Amino acid sequence: MRFAPVAAALSLLLAVQASVGTAEELTPDPRAAMLIADGRAALADGQPQKAIDAFEAALAVDPAYTPIFLELAEAARREGLQGKAIKYYRETLSRDPDNFAAISGEGAALVEKGAIEKAKINLSRLESLCGAECEETRQLAGAIARGPQPKVLRAEAVMPEAVVSQN
Repeated sequence: MRFAPVAAALSLLLAVQASVGTAEELTPDPRAAMLIADGRAALADGQPQKAIDAFEAALAVDPAYTPIFLELAEAARREGLQGKAIKYYRETLSRDPDNFAAISGEGAALVEKGAIEKAKINLSRLESLCGAECEETRQLAGAIARGPQPKVLRAEAVMPEAVVSQN
């Protein structure tokens, strides 16, 4: 009985300290932050492959910083690699299940692949989490309304077979 007040005070102190430790925002390693900035600049310049390289380097420097996966997913989508982007979005969701940007981005990538029904599941999840007026919900709803974009054919894809004939 003599130790009950001390034990209660000690447990309260530990509980407060633990909650403060988990509440602080995770910041990237300074080297990773520099690589992320380089990747964003490359995306802004229209160089998605260079951005992917920078983001992957940042991920190697700081693998615990989850927002890098969102950056990688965006760069992969701009490169036309929707499957890879979906993988990055799902990695983000495995680390942070209620990440609105990842849910919306995965849904948009699914639309780009033609999986409209799966994207609608993401839309309903977003609507239940943050409502219909949430920015991510509006973005995904717009992507679903636009539908999948037609694939662009390159000239090499429609080249006729070479026929050799004698003159």
